[in-house]
Formats: sequence, structure tokens, C-alpha cells
Amino acid sequence: MEVERRSIDFIPEAERYGKPGSLFFIWFGANMNITTIAAGVLPVVLGLNLFWSALSIILGSLIGAIFMASHSAQGPKLGIPQMIQSRAQFGVIGAVLPLLFVMVIYLGFFVSNTLLAAQAIEKVSPLGQRANIYFISILCFLVALYGYKLIHRVQKTLSILSIIVFLVATVIAVVLPVPDGQWLASSFSLPKFMAAVSIAATWQLSYAPYVADYSRYLPGNTSSAKVFWHSYAGTVIGGAWMMILGAILSVAIPHFADNVGLNVAQLFGGAAILLYVFVVFGQISINVFNLYGAFMSTVTVIEPFAKIKVTARVRGTFMFAITALATVLSTIGQDNFVAFFLNFIFFMSYFLIPWTAINLVDFYFVRHGVYCVVDIFDPNGRYGRVNWFSCITFILAILLEIPFMNTSLYVGSVAERLYGVDLAWLVGLVFPAAAYYFFMKWSVGNVIEGTAANS
Repeated sequence: MEVERRSIDFIPEAERYGKPGSLFFIWFGANMNITTIAAGVLPVVLGLNLFWSALSIILGSLIGAIFMASHSAQGPKLGIPQMIQSRAQFGVIGAVLPLLFVMVIYLGFFVSNTLLAAQAIEKVSPLGQRANIYFISILCFLVALYGYKLIHRVQKTLSILSIIVFLVATVIAVVLPVPDGQWLASSFSLPKFMAAVSIAATWQLSYAPYVADYSRYLPGNTSSAKVFWHSYAGTVIGGAWMMILGAILSVAIPHFADNVGLNVAQLFGGAAILLYVFVVFGQISINVFNLYGAFMSTVTVIEPFAKIKVTARVRGTFMFAITALATVLSTIGQDNFVAFFLNFIFFMSYFLIPWTAINLVDFYFVRHGVYCVVDIFDPNGRYGRVNWFSCITFILAILLEIPFMNTSLYVGSVAERLYGVDLAWLVGLVFPAAAYYFFMKWSVGNVIEGTAANS
């Protein structure tokens, strides 16, 4: 199999292939790993019982996946990666602003996934933890290097294996004894429930910066509805299932969060050694998404300033440098992983939601999917170098979120008056969406009407 030739450039129709059904396997498989299970521990850590944890996970997944799948539907229409499409909203150079935050998110997830995998196999691997981290990072690098086709094949295989493995794990988990009252609709706390909904929604939204990267090779006439629903169904089913499994196991197994992978593997008794292999496979699979996305983002940041031809060698060099940085960060580790992970997910939501609001409003309500792809790569084109209104709106939305935040690191003044309810996500969604829509319709309506798709 050859290394993928395309990077951030437009995919010509002659090179398009595939069916939207493949996206179900991509996003179902993307969630079938111990990091998603670890995310399911967080509602329990917040203080919810299993009934309210499961309900918050389902509700949050259903909400968050709407935005994620809406981004996925952009891929076949435009034929370019997700974040480079942000140039139409922020300007060719202005798009670097949200990209910097997205790159931090990629690195944060890479570190989280690698630490969980290395921790899980520490007791059975002949290597030390640091060597395990190196080993896992090398495997991630190789899969991401070959790119789109190999990633699709790995995800399909993982999806099929995951159904078998996690069905067995779920059957084992539901018969484990849990304290009385865990499945009763009692002891409700609105602030905790809203925080848990936000966690599940943000989990789905975390795929948004690169979701279109995996649909951009589909033919341009592919049904947008089919792309949306296959992406939506795959990520909701996989994500909610794994997070609810994580919540159950965190209640049933003492100190489950101390080593999620080890505790999951040990559910299978004598077959645990096979589960260690599966755990590593799952973590590598999801880490490839982060590495591939980080590569795309890096090239998107550099491209306006230095035109580069992304050959296989250039691709490998960028991939290796990003992998090396992420590996170094992974070796630093985290003494309190759960606390780190909880704050990291809230951090993501505060920056991702304003970006997704601007991007989706522009695509669906302002330009109606009609773009000039040539100008997206041209700093002197119709989208300009910097759209100052978008950049300022993005930053202002983040600042407006601060009083509404409620995390273990900081509680805003408005959140305190609302008895701890965190509404920062709502502010970060509504304000930039409304501001961008009315400004763009008022200021550049005539330009938008004249834009030709893929011209």
C-alpha cells in the first residue's frame, strides 16, 4: 500500500471513491477504546448515580453528534480537510487562530490515549512504561503515515472486533454487583447533570475539527443526508455504549479509574492477554486520528507562509516531528489522570464550540455550501488574509464564556449564582452563531451570492 499522496489539497472527482456507509465503521470504531470508557467514569466522579450518568451520556451524545455529523457532511461537498475550510470564515491566515487551539487538543488526546495504553499493558509487557510509550507511538506513526485508505481499513476491522469484545464485556459488567439505588431516578443534581451532559456532548464535538477529513474522498454527489446519518449513528452508538460501560465499571470495580485498561482486560479472566492486545490496537487506532489531524493542521498553518509540496518524504518528516513531540509529552505523564482528563474535556468545549458555531453557520446558513475552493488556498482571494470580525468574535465568545464556567480549576461568577450550572457551552454556541450570521448577511451578502462552488 502506497503512502497517501494528498494532504490539504482538493481531491479531484476522478480520485473520489467509496460509500457513506464506511463512515459508520470509522466513527463507531473511533469510540471503541478505553479512552471513551475512561470518559464514562467522569459523570460518576462528578457525583451522579448510574441512572443519571447513563441519561446524561445519552443526551449529551445525541446533542454533540449533531454538530459532529454536520461537519462530516461538508467533506464530499468541498473535497478538502475540515480545518482548511475554516479559511472561508477566518481568512487564509486568520484560520491559524482556531488551528492553534485545535493542535493543542490533538496533542492532549494523543497524550491521554498513549498514557492509558501504556498503563494498561505495563504488567504484561517486558518493556518499561517509557518503552511502551515509544512502542505505541511508533505504531501510530506508521499507520498515520500511510493515511486515508489504511485508516479506513483499520477502523472497519476494529469496529467488527469491538462488537464481539465489548458485547461480552457489557454482559459481564451488567451482572456485577453495584450499591443500592444506582439505577434509581433519585438524588438528582442539576449542576452535576448539566456538567455530565456537557462532557458527553464535548466528547462528540472533539471529532469536529477532523471529521470531514474522512469523508472528503467520497464522490461529490454523495447524499449529504447519508453522510450525516452514518456518521451520527456510528459515533452516538459507539460513544454512548462505551461511556455507559465505563460508568458501570467505575461503580462496580473499586479504583477502576486507576488503571482502566487493566481492569477491562481482567474482566475476561484467562483470556485477558488477548484483551491487552485489543486495548493497544484500539488506542493506536484512535491516536492515528489525532496524529493525522495534527499533520493536516500543521501543513495548513505553514502553507500560507511557505508554499510546500507535500511529498511522501515531507509527509513522513512532519509526521515524525509531531509524533516525537507528542511522545515527549506522554513521557511526562499525569499523577492524577482523571482530574487532568476532566479539566481537559471542559477546556476543549470552551474553544471548540465557538469555532464550530461559526463554521456551521457559514456553511449551512450563510453560503449554503457554495465556496470557491481555489480562493481558500489564495491569501489574495475572496476570503482574504484575515477576517477580523470572525477572529474577534471567536475570542470574544471565549471571554464571554468565562463567567459561566464551572470547573475544578475555576468557577465563574454567573455559574456561582446559578448554583454551579455551567452554561458556558450555550454562550459559546449562541453568541458567535448569531453575531457571525447577521454580520455576514449584512456585510457580504452580494459577494456570497456570486460565489461559485469549486471554481
